[in-house]
Amino acid sequence: MATTSQPSRTDHVRRSGPLGRLGGATAVHRRWVFAAWALIVIGLGAVAPSVFNSLAGAGWQANGSESVAVRDLAQEHFGGNSSAAVQVVVHSDAQSITDTGMQRVIDEINDIAATDDRFGAVVSPQPGSSISPDGHTGIVLIGADGSTDDMVRAVDEHKDELTALSGNGIEVYPTGASALWSDFNKANHDAMIKAEMVSWPITLAIMVIAFGSLVAAGLPLLLTIAGLVASAGGLVLLNMVTPISVWAMNFAMMFALALGIDYALFVVSRFRAALAARKDDPIAATVETMDTAGKAVLLSGLTVLVSLSAVLLVPAPAVRTMAVGIMLAVTFVLAATMTLLPAVLGALGTRVNAVSLPWAKRQHHRSPIFARWGELLHRHPWPFAVGALVVLIALALPVIGLKVAMPSISVVPDDAPVRQGYAVVQESMGPGAPGALQIVVPDGQATQTAEVAASTPGVSMVTPPQPAVDESGLAMLQAIPSVDPSDPTMNAIVEDLRTSLPANALVGGAPAENIDLQQALNDWLPIIVAVILTLGFLLLLIALQAPVIALLGTVVSLLSTAAAFGVARLIFQEGWGAGLLGFEPQGFLNGWGPVFFFAMIFAIAMDYTVFLLATAKEHYERSGDPKVAHVDGLAHSGRVIFAAAAVMVAVFFTFALADPLPPKEMGIILGVAVLLDATLIRLVLLPVLLRITGHGAWWSPAWLRRLLPKVSFGH
Repeated sequence: MATTSQPSRTDHVRRSGPLGRLGGATAVHRRWVFAAWALIVIGLGAVAPSVFNSLAGAGWQANGSESVAVRDLAQEHFGGNSSAAVQVVVHSDAQSITDTGMQRVIDEINDIAATDDRFGAVVSPQPGSSISPDGHTGIVLIGADGSTDDMVRAVDEHKDELTALSGNGIEVYPTGASALWSDFNKANHDAMIKAEMVSWPITLAIMVIAFGSLVAAGLPLLLTIAGLVASAGGLVLLNMVTPISVWAMNFAMMFALALGIDYALFVVSRFRAALAARKDDPIAATVETMDTAGKAVLLSGLTVLVSLSAVLLVPAPAVRTMAVGIMLAVTFVLAATMTLLPAVLGALGTRVNAVSLPWAKRQHHRSPIFARWGELLHRHPWPFAVGALVVLIALALPVIGLKVAMPSISVVPDDAPVRQGYAVVQESMGPGAPGALQIVVPDGQATQTAEVAASTPGVSMVTPPQPAVDESGLAMLQAIPSVDPSDPTMNAIVEDLRTSLPANALVGGAPAENIDLQQALNDWLPIIVAVILTLGFLLLLIALQAPVIALLGTVVSLLSTAAAFGVARLIFQEGWGAGLLGFEPQGFLNGWGPVFFFAMIFAIAMDYTVFLLATAKEHYERSGDPKVAHVDGLAHSGRVIFAAAAVMVAVFFTFALADPLPPKEMGIILGVAVLLDATLIRLVLLPVLLRITGHGAWWSPAWLRRLLPKVSFGH
């Protein structure tokens, strides 16, 4: 009697694809994988604790702009009297600047400045320019003798010492751009840490509900911690080569948590199903998991990296390095998902279901709830399609009137020294005094420049020309605006000066730097959107081998993005719900929002697109039936998408609790985008499009199939 031999584990691995073989190898040789990751985490973890103190605090500038050129000239030829200089406000209601008590404080400020090489020449308060008309407020200028990042660090280290000089009726506040970024970064860092601490227990609770097992629920957090520690240490090392913004770590923390959980959810869910089907053979289950779900995760990670890489086109160091931080975190999380996670799954085997909750044994990879939902969408596609589109378009319409600008002083807390000093200067010297514009011009044109600047609408005063400290033949003037530095009319004032002043005159200063950065962000936005959409479509096309669904999957991602920004306009520009959320609307969205948040939202949206369509493609390859692809694709991925979205929404919305406005904006915009994308697009609109297009969704011309590399999601 002949017997049929079962394929050996080696045969099973050999017949799988590259990712399946990788999964099998990591599961079999897991001790080596654990050792390698232990070295990575311990090695990079040794420097990780210094990440927030090591990273750069500035970088909010448009490289190559006129304002940056002015700052460089001021740094080199005018004793560090640039926009990066520290302005220390000294004020007393009872004493004048010339009184002994005030002079003693000014001398002590000089002494503090002399202890740090990053501080340049110190200029005491000068009548007619840096002393208020009533004589009770003066500004001590501490020149910048280092980079903008150096100056922010210097303020970090000395601002407590400077503010401690307050007393006996005298108030001392460090102000200026460097002090602003110092207080701004601290407030945002504190808010990020607070939000992360709130989000972790919520995340764990959602994981336990989704998996029904404490062991399975803990795996995504293990993955995330490994990715976070490695990326933090990597950023510290990278910062030794080129300055990396401290914001890079803030965003990396958030994305590592969100995507690490997404990827682990998809992989662990598939592993548990494969383990049950393969009679509890953990190696075979790991191979099958990585041969199917692993491909989707790899494609998703590549899509996220491609979307964020487009942000590197913006010539602003802070914006670029925020993207670098997220990309580094995603790279480590992706590497851990492809190597560490299958090794852990291979080691755990059936113990992945240990410490199960009562309902866990009734869970199946194919969700009956989402299968019924898929059947409902299949029977009645048009009402759901129209309903989802109506909601998304209605929310997206307000985006037409969206305004953007660089943040005002209101983004830092009321009790921040820089904001208190800002208020004192405005009250004593006028609304535009904290935002002086700097004009650098050849000596011979200084008088003419001063006359033209003084007659420019919106300029309240122009200081006498200051000669350069060297033989450069340059002079600098300060033009004091008549409006607050964040007033919309500041754009017109800067433009008028640049148009009417002599051709050799350059206009800079902190307000001009903000304007130039905003202009660069606006100019690059359409290019970045086009690059992200094109690359996203190409990646989906390569993965799915189907141009129709690749195009539809890319286009519908724009709907959730537009809707999120429409909601952002209503909340942050118009002030809807501002009292409930605890903030004062600025009348605009912070300037980096459209560029940076578009890339982040699109990356997340494509993440869910890949999970849904890769699963649907797997079932279409297996059955050749578009209904099976539609219904079973949703049945096998719906629970994962829903749980992953719940985690992301929880993570992002915890940032809405932050006091500073930027993390609040980020949390609400990203949270709304994920909520709309997961519910209305990935679980309604995209499945309906699969139903409506039928076989056409998966059609591909022969010439295109010959050009594309062969990719299959089946095992």
